[in-house]
Amino acid sequence: MGHHSYEESKKLVWKGCAVLGAVTLVEVFVSLLQKGHVISGLEDVSAVVIAAAVVIGVLSIYKAYYIIYNFMHMAHEVPGLRMSVLLPTALLIWGMIAFFQEGASWGERRELIKEKNEVSSEDAIKPQGMLLKKIETEKLQ
Repeated sequence: MGHHSYEESKKLVWKGCAVLGAVTLVEVFVSLLQKGHVISGLEDVSAVVIAAAVVIGVLSIYKAYYIIYNFMHMAHEVPGLRMSVLLPTALLIWGMIAFFQEGASWGERRELIKEKNEVSSEDAIKPQGMLLKKIETEKLQ
């Protein structure tokens, strides 16, 4: 914005605030719609929940792009610098997806472990280990 006059810069800032405000309002509306506050019963439809999550994600990425390119002046930089900022961001997104996948896998495994650790009450009172050997030797004598 260094090559714009003061008045042009003010207009661009207000335009940016309006764009970001409008996108945020759409995100809030979609979120309220997803949770069933606008239309009750809609929170039970899985397609609506998934679509709302995708819309919110895309709008959030757009807001991040808009802030970086307009307010952080990346639009006026050379392409090499732009790519040096975008590539680590893409790797960060890949890392988040990998961590979510790993967390889901860990959660599933944890449930299996909990199921295997549950012991029925009859099995819990049966003699085990050294007690079992002691009882068996007493029966033989």
